[in-house]
Amino acid sequence: MGVTVSDGVGTIRVYSKTASSIELLLLDPIEPKKIIETVSLVQEGDIWQASHEALVPGAKYALRADGPEAPRNDFNNSIFLIDPYARGVVRESAREYHCVVIDGSFDWEGVEKPTIPLNELIIYEAHARGLTRGNKELPDELRGTYAALGHPSTIEHLKKIGVNAVELLPIQMFISEPRLMNMGLINYWGYNTINFFSPHPRYASAKAWAKGPEAIIAELKTAIRELHRNGIEVILDVVYNHTAEGGSGGLTYSYRGLDNSSYYRQDDNGNYHDTTGCGNTLDFSNPEVVHMVLESLRYWTTEFQIDGYRFDLAATLARNAQNHFDPQHPLLAAIVEDPIFANTKMIVEPWDVGLGGWQTGNFPDRFSEWNDRYRDSIRKFWLTDVAAARNSGSHWNGVADLATRLAGSRDIVDGPSGPLGGVNFITAHDGFCLNDLVSYDVKHNQANGESNRDGTNGNHSFNHGHEGAGAPGEVRAQRRRAARNLMATLLLSSGIPMVTAGDERLKTQNGNNNAYCQDTAMSWVNWELAEQDKNFEATFAYLTKIRKDHPVLMPSKFGDFDNATEEHDLIKWFNARGEIMSMQDWENPECRTISRYSEHRNADGTKSSLLTVIHGVESNITVTLPQVSDIPAFSLIWDSSYDLPPTEFPVFEANTTIELYATSIQLFASVST
Repeated sequence: MGVTVSDGVGTIRVYSKTASSIELLLLDPIEPKKIIETVSLVQEGDIWQASHEALVPGAKYALRADGPEAPRNDFNNSIFLIDPYARGVVRESAREYHCVVIDGSFDWEGVEKPTIPLNELIIYEAHARGLTRGNKELPDELRGTYAALGHPSTIEHLKKIGVNAVELLPIQMFISEPRLMNMGLINYWGYNTINFFSPHPRYASAKAWAKGPEAIIAELKTAIRELHRNGIEVILDVVYNHTAEGGSGGLTYSYRGLDNSSYYRQDDNGNYHDTTGCGNTLDFSNPEVVHMVLESLRYWTTEFQIDGYRFDLAATLARNAQNHFDPQHPLLAAIVEDPIFANTKMIVEPWDVGLGGWQTGNFPDRFSEWNDRYRDSIRKFWLTDVAAARNSGSHWNGVADLATRLAGSRDIVDGPSGPLGGVNFITAHDGFCLNDLVSYDVKHNQANGESNRDGTNGNHSFNHGHEGAGAPGEVRAQRRRAARNLMATLLLSSGIPMVTAGDERLKTQNGNNNAYCQDTAMSWVNWELAEQDKNFEATFAYLTKIRKDHPVLMPSKFGDFDNATEEHDLIKWFNARGEIMSMQDWENPECRTISRYSEHRNADGTKSSLLTVIHGVESNITVTLPQVSDIPAFSLIWDSSYDLPPTEFPVFEANTTIELYATSIQLFASVST
């Protein structure tokens, strides 16, 4: 599909089941509105095709279609349309986009994909522009560009903090909604795709942009190559569930003008079935829509060497002809079976906004799912439960749910993938960032121009006694400790951890929990750090190193309560008295102190183990270290009550007592006999 070139002749193939005619418009490279030649495509079934010797790399073109009037159709033969399979697209005016034939050749210099095992992955969710826009170590012309992603200063930061996969918010070409443009804002996050095969041009450097799509593609590929050279994978957040053409009355750019009836879910009267909240929904009961998405994934996987994908509102992608979620949907089945994706990470946001849209735990085992239950459980334990105790003297929850999340959420992702079936996260692009999560009780989204109506109200956040900036020193210290507890819990949990760019250095969005339209310093990663930001980044880097150094923190299988083998780790849970947790302990909402002993057996028969002691009450406590098999003592390797990582590692004998500060975590390594 799209344009292919063979022996100096280009052939274009376009899908439309309902059009009566489709034309290829060959355009003047200098005067884009000037049509050099019009070529009528010939219909063969639902595929329209034409060949021309001018349709070669560098050629500009567009499509034009006509068809019968009908409730589900929306043809307009005066509009220049984007080829859905175009590899290069340029914006000629506010309403008009033209396609460019791409060569795409590139020298990867022998650099291959890192192919990092799932259990070793630490995902860093970042915005392609926002990650580097504020980095003054970069040349001005590179800040916020694809080139900056592969710049040594960016790579140095990623390696320093210990992440090994960058998950980029959408970089497939998107446009901003007219409503935002009218308010002087733009769609910053990019969840409004208009073409699934071409990179978003705005993230290219001015030099590459001026040269056109071929140079933009080369710049992006160079960044990916350099990240790969340094052992860092690239995952794309992809938005295949809807397009930027909007709902009824939306603007026509491509799919609607070629075959509105086939691309989008509609009833017989032409009313859109919207399970995305964005006005339209692509119809995944149509095999041609499934084919388009598969071809897009294959293209990015092979031509751009992308390592994985995070599918936005993925429940929509698996809705059948009855608009019901089907875990055996042909798209999911094809992804599982395709050898091109054999080593590709596949991550889903397992919900949409339609009926029956929450499908966490129901996707095939090949897919790792965003675990929203994990996010909410950990936030509740460290934040809203603590707030409740301050207000009423009683906590809402004990440690049962916390322990389930730490152990890999088997109640949700109990399949062959084990804990790797879930992606754990505390924050993401959508919602409060980490610093704001511990600093605000309510959202502050006035800058978005919707009178603070947008964004979720269910944040499970806690301001620790003062809303936002200007808090007293003791409140700021409590917030930093809460942030360390949250981040440590994430990195000490079984499953795939994902952190949001900027959280490692406590960036703030001033309480905005829906900054989708804020391309400002509010959204960008902060690069001018205060001492507390540097301290938190040092702690984050220390914790990622601990995770990498201890296989017991990266299990591929769920743990066992009896013994550790090469197949699974041993996990034991103890109360504050150093005793195995009783049923009464598990059910008591005021039992908020727990120790997790984890033991891993190495292939050579040796073992490594850690003891994690968690205390979720705002008062100090004395805890007895448990007596476990042949472990005589434990060495304290981290304490969340301190701003910086330790330089000394005191040793405590088993079955002796230790002091834990209010709402804190202590991590111990076992000392061998």
